[in-house]
Amino acid sequence: MSMGKKILLIMVALMLVLSMTACSSNEPSESSVPNEADEPGGVNEASEVATVVEGTFTVGFDQNFPPMGFVGDDGEFTGFDLDLAAEVAGRLGLELALQPIAWDAKDMELSTKKIDCIWNGFTINGREDKYTWTDPYMSNNQVFVVKADSGIATFADLAGKVVLVQADSSAEAALADRPDLVDTFGEYITAADYNSALMDLESGAVDAVAMDDTVANYQIEKRGDNFVVLEETFAEEDYGVGFLLGNEALRDTIQATLEEMAIDGKLAEISENWFGKDITTIGK
Repeated sequence: MSMGKKILLIMVALMLVLSMTACSSNEPSESSVPNEADEPGGVNEASEVATVVEGTFTVGFDQNFPPMGFVGDDGEFTGFDLDLAAEVAGRLGLELALQPIAWDAKDMELSTKKIDCIWNGFTINGREDKYTWTDPYMSNNQVFVVKADSGIATFADLAGKVVLVQADSSAEAALADRPDLVDTFGEYITAADYNSALMDLESGAVDAVAMDDTVANYQIEKRGDNFVVLEETFAEEDYGVGFLLGNEALRDTIQATLEEMAIDGKLAEISENWFGKDITTIGK
């Protein structure tokens, strides 16, 4: 082949390469194709929230703790805290997974990453350094519930009585700081949950149950005039959402959403549905 033909073939090949490059640069690549998440208002928030299971917000709760979280008459999980969690998940584009847990196993559930958080009338006080917390969203007191006809009206009347508390509860922790009071009890025992505790109270097996006043008042409303709450309280505390210690990223996302709900009135609306008034504390 002559030198002239070789040069001609090289020039033709170069022209073909340049032509193919120009064509391919005009075709949209997969990464450049616009999608819904790239459009204004179309951000796929679920993909940006780091949860144990991607796209799912798994909430651990005690299913025997009405009105915060429990099994409704229809057999479905319901409750004030669960309604809050559902609203938060919806706003973040996450699927809500409700995971009932044994309350004394809650730390294991978090540490083994079976749940993203504990959200169920979870008391911050005394546990500040064990979990990463949202800001408090509700205040609460620890109280004693007794039968209406028991004749028990004050702490002094509990002397020699059988008092029951839920195992590993904030009431149990609060009473640990009151040995002066506990030492007056005739017997001090624990139960796995408050449903069984109140059944024991109703049957006369125990004389008093130490518990959260939010839960106590709800139970009394549902059960009629069988029970009363003593006026004296033995601990003031706050409820928050608890995350595995150090999980600040997810905490910050949930906190920001709760603040948004407080501003637009949704937090108050859910509270009024359950308690007849707004008893939340965010932004107050």
